Amino acid sequence: MMEVVSGGEDMKQKLRLLAKVMGTTSQVVILGVCVSLLAASPLWAADERQAEMTVKDVCSTCHKFQGEPVSRFNLKAPDLMWAGSKYQHNWLVGFLSGKEKRLYAKSYRWDQGWEPTVHVTLPEDQAEAIATYLEKQFIDPRVQVGAFDVSKVTKKEAEFGAVAYKEHACIGCHTIEENGQLVGGPQSIDLAESGMRYNPDWLYRFALNPQDFTPHSGEFLADATDFGVRAIVGYLMTLGVPDFKYHDPWTSPEFAKASVDRGKVVYKEYCSQCHGATGEGDGPAASGLSPQPAVHAKMAFDKLPVEYLYNVIYHGGRSVGKSPTMPYWGLTIGQQGVADVMAYLKATFKGVPESTAAGTGTGPSGMCPQPRKTKRAPGTFRTMTNPLPDNAANIKAGETLYQQTAQPLACFNCHGAKGDGQGPMGVALNPPPRNFTCGKTMRDISDGQMFWIIKNGSKGTGMMAFSNMPDSQIWQLIHYIRTLVK
Repeated sequence: MMEVVSGGEDMKQKLRLLAKVMGTTSQVVILGVCVSLLAASPLWAADERQAEMTVKDVCSTCHKFQGEPVSRFNLKAPDLMWAGSKYQHNWLVGFLSGKEKRLYAKSYRWDQGWEPTVHVTLPEDQAEAIATYLEKQFIDPRVQVGAFDVSKVTKKEAEFGAVAYKEHACIGCHTIEENGQLVGGPQSIDLAESGMRYNPDWLYRFALNPQDFTPHSGEFLADATDFGVRAIVGYLMTLGVPDFKYHDPWTSPEFAKASVDRGKVVYKEYCSQCHGATGEGDGPAASGLSPQPAVHAKMAFDKLPVEYLYNVIYHGGRSVGKSPTMPYWGLTIGQQGVADVMAYLKATFKGVPESTAAGTGTGPSGMCPQPRKTKRAPGTFRTMTNPLPDNAANIKAGETLYQQTAQPLACFNCHGAKGDGQGPMGVALNPPPRNFTCGKTMRDISDGQMFWIIKNGSKGTGMMAFSNMPDSQIWQLIHYIRTLVK
């Protein structure tokens, strides 16, 4: 164990002694020594000159501040050559003053040991001085200011980013928080609160090619498009941020100047090949598609949730649990094209009267019994019964989900407010949605079968998967649906 030099000796002698032991002493001990040296140093006063001296004479004994990027295996601690571009000011002050969580669950140099590192803790005014100095002096010229506008991150893009984060194996090295637990590989920096820590412009540039920053250190270059990189960065910028404010893209300037006439052209050029020239679902591609394209001529587009309509057009059917054969048109027609075609759909297609939409049948509304080739749930599900009590509270909660809050789409939009399958979207689907009012059909569907279909969707139909809905909410929903049976 090294002996800390007394406070009366020259600081440079202390630092030489510190540097001498860096190669053989654990990082915990080394950083503890840094704390002792700093505490004994007369350098600490909160102004730029003294901050500069501290960075030069103390911080640089562990951190690299100049030169070319090198492997972490040639460093003692993360380099800070670009600290001014990398970190958010408030987080950096909090970290230096000991108010933030440690960044590495194990040592930065995990090849030398797995003990967590302990960083210097400074008084807040001193941390403020250091942070301000770093922000002025250590700017990364490769980072374009404004390259990533965090105020434009949408909820759907963040959802894509969460999926891409795992698909591109980011989680193999960087932990995040799920359901109150840290998950992922702990050998690199924790990202559970990355949205509070990083400058989004820097994080975007880093994500384009991590090897530009820490070569030969286990960093991974993902085969991701710019859209995918932006989705991942957008997702990371939401982490650790309470009540993150998502952007609603349908409030953008393009929608204020949307044109029905331009939308008509977009519809002809792109939508009609599946949905038909007049929205009857009879375009040249329709004969080979399952499920069949939606019949726009029967839909009241002005009654659909704007978020759903935007997402299904911009991000495609898969993004909302619908048919994967519905392309993501956003990259093709742009934000203005999406705004224009949405304006055209709302102005052109107003739906049909329920008496017309209901078709034939002897039930309360629509066909009853209702023929349907629905995939059977596994045996364990088919025999399940609803574990929640059939009481007013659960039924009311299920009603709220059905009529208002279920995501990605409230149930009434397809199944109708009365459960008869005559919702503003349901009348356009082929095959039609389940008619919940039909007792002859519903009595043959077990609670477990219904649970499984809601959770997983029904391939070949318009029934999307509500895979992110908590099990308890699905059971509440089933209780409410049972009240609709005639």
